[in-house]
Formats: sequence, C-alpha cells, structure tokens
Amino acid sequence: MNRRWTKLATLALLLDSGASLVTRAASPAPDLILAHGTVLSVDAHDSIGQAIAIRDGKVLKVGSDAAVLALAGPHTQLIDLHGRTATPGLIDAHAHVAAGGLGEVISLQLGDAGSVAEIVRRVRERAAQLKPGEWIQGEGWDEGKLAERRYVLARDLDAAAPDNPVWLQHTTGHYGVANSYALRLGKVAGSQDPPAGTIDRDAAGAPTGVLKEGAMNLVMALIPPPTSEQRRAGLLRMLATLHREGMTAFKDPDITQPDWDTYRAVLDAGQLEAHVCVLWDGGASVASAEEARKTVLSLPRPPRSLGDGRLLSCGVKIFMDGSGAGRTAWVYQEWNKHQTEVDHGNFGYPAEDPEVYRQMVRLLHQAGINVGTHAVGDRAIDWVVDTYAEVLREKPTRGLRHSIIHANFPTDHAIQVMAKLQQTYDAGYPEMQPPFLWWIGDNYAGNLGPERALRLEPLRTLLARGVRWSGGSDFNVTPIAARYGLWAAAERETLNGTYGKHPFGTAESVDAHAALRAYTADAARQLFLEDRIGSLEPGKEADIAVWDHDPYRVAPSDLKQLKCELTLFHGQVVYRAP
Repeated sequence: MNRRWTKLATLALLLDSGASLVTRAASPAPDLILAHGTVLSVDAHDSIGQAIAIRDGKVLKVGSDAAVLALAGPHTQLIDLHGRTATPGLIDAHAHVAAGGLGEVISLQLGDAGSVAEIVRRVRERAAQLKPGEWIQGEGWDEGKLAERRYVLARDLDAAAPDNPVWLQHTTGHYGVANSYALRLGKVAGSQDPPAGTIDRDAAGAPTGVLKEGAMNLVMALIPPPTSEQRRAGLLRMLATLHREGMTAFKDPDITQPDWDTYRAVLDAGQLEAHVCVLWDGGASVASAEEARKTVLSLPRPPRSLGDGRLLSCGVKIFMDGSGAGRTAWVYQEWNKHQTEVDHGNFGYPAEDPEVYRQMVRLLHQAGINVGTHAVGDRAIDWVVDTYAEVLREKPTRGLRHSIIHANFPTDHAIQVMAKLQQTYDAGYPEMQPPFLWWIGDNYAGNLGPERALRLEPLRTLLARGVRWSGGSDFNVTPIAARYGLWAAAERETLNGTYGKHPFGTAESVDAHAALRAYTADAARQLFLEDRIGSLEPGKEADIAVWDHDPYRVAPSDLKQLKCELTLFHGQVVYRAP
C-alpha cells in the first residue's frame, strides 16, 4: 500500500476502481472528507467509522466509506487515510504551556541529564557564554534519574559558575537548587524557613542550596523577568509541539497577567490554533483570592470565550499542598525515603492555613467561579473535597466543575465524596497525571513506600466508583505528548525501574478506551467545551488527530510509540508529518 498522503481536488479522482459516486444530497457538500481508515469518535457509544466529512470547520458525518463519500460534491477535497486511524484532537487537562514554553526558550533543559556531573557540565558551558553576574537558569532535573541518587547541591555548581548566579528548577517546579552566588544574593543563610517552605540544610545547619516551596522565592524573586518577545516565542513553540503530537486543546493553570497578555497577543495575531482554558493564580490569602475574583469577573465566563472558543478564562487555581517528589505534600503517614526508610516527622504541610484556604474557596464559589485546587497528599485531598462539599451545601450550584488537581493518592473517603459531588453538583473532578507514574515514578516510588505506592493514580478504582477523571501531563513536570499518558495509564511503568518495573502495581491500569476518553471527551468537560470538542460528532469542531496505528488495537505497551501523521484544527490542517 502506498503510505503517502493522497489529497485530491475532487473525490472522483480517488476511485481508481471505477466505482461511481452516489448522487450527493441536496444539502451543501462537505469541504473535506477523510476516508479509507478508522475513525474513533469517542462519542457516548464509542462509535467507530471508516470516514469523516467536514464542512465549515465542523464534523458533518462519521460513518462508513460509502455513506460519507456519498455526500461529496464537485469541490469536496479528500484525504485518503490509507488505513490510518483518526481520533478527536487530544486534550491536556493540566499543562503549564505558557510557562513551560518560556522555559524551553530561556532555560537549560535538564530532563535528560543522568548525573550531577552532566548537569554541572552544562552549567559550565552556559557560564562560558555569559558575562559575570548574568543569571543561569535551568529546569527539569530529577534526583530520581541521577546516577548519584541525590539532590544537586550548591557545592556542585559553585566551581562551574563562580561568577554567575544559578537557579536550577526541579522537574516538579516545587523545589530547586541555587549556587552560593545566588544564595548570597537572596540572603538565604540568614533566613528562617518561610511559611509553607523549606530551606534544606546540612548537618551543620548551613543551606545546601536546595529550596522547597515558599523558600524558592528567596532566590527566584531576584531573577529578571522575561521579555514579551520571549514569552511569545515560547508559546508559539509549544503550539507547534502540540500539533505534532495530535493535540488541539489544553488547560493552562496558575497563570498571571503576563501569561494572559501573551495568549491575547497570539490570538489577536491569528496564531492561536488551539482551544485554551486558563486558571488564574489565586495566591495563598483571601486578599489574593479577591484579586483573582475581580480579574475573572472582568472577562467572559465559560463557556463564553474570546476568538470563537480559542481562549477561555475558566477560573482560579489554589494550592493546598506541595509535591510528592519533594516530600512536601500534606499526608497522614510520614513520608518515606529510598522506599523503605521513614522520613521521621515529615508529614508535609499545607500551602496555607487550611481555614484560610476554605475561605478562599468560599469567596470564589459564592461568585460562581470555577476553582481548581492542587492537592497531592491524601490529607490535602480530603480537605479539598470536604471544602467543596461544604461550600456547595451552603450555595448549591451545578456546573462549576471544581476540580482536584493531581489527586495523586486519594482516600476512600475522598473518592466517595468526589462521586457524590459529580452526581449532585457536576463538581469534584480529579484531574490526573498518569505520566507521573513514568517520568517521576522512580522518585515517587522511593518517597511513597511499597504499600502507599499501590494507591498512586488509582484510575481503575475511580471509574469503578463512578468518578470521571481527565488526563494531563502537568507539563513541564513531564513531557507534554498525550500519547505518553495513554501508555502510562495502561502500563504503569517507571522510567528506570529503580524499585522495580511496577512499584505501583498494575491493578489500577485502564485500557486504551478509558485512557483515550480521559484525554478527549472527559478532558473537554474540564475546559467547559464538551459541546464543541472532545468527540467526533455532527456539529462539533473538526479537531482531529490521525495516527499511524489504532490505539484500540495496538498492544498497550506500544501506545507510547504512536506517531501522529496529521492534525486538523477547526477543519484545517495544522500539521502534516514529513
């Protein structure tokens, strides 16, 4: 079979078999037809067709080749799928696209570094390119991937960049390391741990360079802000990456005004070829939540949007706790180290006073604003779902879709409350990150311990108990390609197998049908766009990804290797594989 794309000016040229076309219907003909493949609609019945017709950027029909080709008119164009598989454009329900794109423009990328020595080498190379005093920024390192199995420390970086301040953000974004130059600028040695933050110290009490949560601001606040040109370049770079991966929509949480301004500038330039739902940074106080409330109320409310569904101001994000990788998430049982050791006395901590958090949620809920709360630890998740239940009892409101971001290892109580909130109020939705199991899984396995690890990302249990969840990457915590999420949801394998290939077990694995729905139809709901995207049905937007293989038919282990061959946004080709 000829695997090249075939696109014809008229459909009749396709039919080299000599078959004649059925007379087209009196209604306007499609602009474009994709035929001779498999079309996974991800509708309520998980219907599967062979072809799809598109008119005015929307799906006209999904069905058999014969039924769809019969709609063709003299100007209908055809893309011959040659047996490939079309799905709805994939959706990431939680990706820091604006910030992550900016990082790819201005920061050293350290996600593939396998040792402290390799990180030091890259810092030394960057320092040689800069003037004394200029900042070196990096991101993506993870001690779980390093041969030394430890943090990068200030002493590692000092010889590599003695004349430049250095800040290297951990892949989770919840901690990082500064060199001694940057520590001096931030006066870290003379500082106490800030609220909801940790200055890591050695046995003598001296800072090691590692700063967690709120303590990061001692150094990060000193870094010069990026330019608007850098921000825009980062966003455009990410949009191209998304299209290469068959992705056409995402939720970007925790944005600030410069991020919004960047999205608006790209939208106004006609370059925002994706659906974007943002959550504004709600801060850690009632006053900051009030500022976020004012901002959200000044903009169109979802599902209303800017740019015909391209940009939505969806709500506000609040942090309830920290990181599983950094052992700062708020938990009932002490964290582990190296899987079997106990990190005595460390239960993590809330990001703000829990009662203050509850006031913040109440303020936003009373204003009819969607709230997404970052909650990783089981204790944090319980507090969040109970808060949602309380404010919804006080003011019953359907459809705000308050979410639990990450919800890494919820208790049975939390799952029960989520199910009830979804059924009663259309709220309480966990936004999960299956790639955590893979990309930072070795780190997580060491911190959770053998028993607790089996509860991480309980995807099958959530579905079995009637809890709908959506999938995301938390980019740039993990790579943004949604195919990795499809694979991780099914296989639950860690990257390096430090504590075995499956320290999280496989009892919570889901099949490709459930995984694809989490990254399409169910994710669309969390963007308030389920009436427009997420499935291939008549009247919905023709956001389509075409793959070299059928996700429903390949072995689960092969989902990670899926290759996107073609991406359409609103019926227009935005990516075609070379």
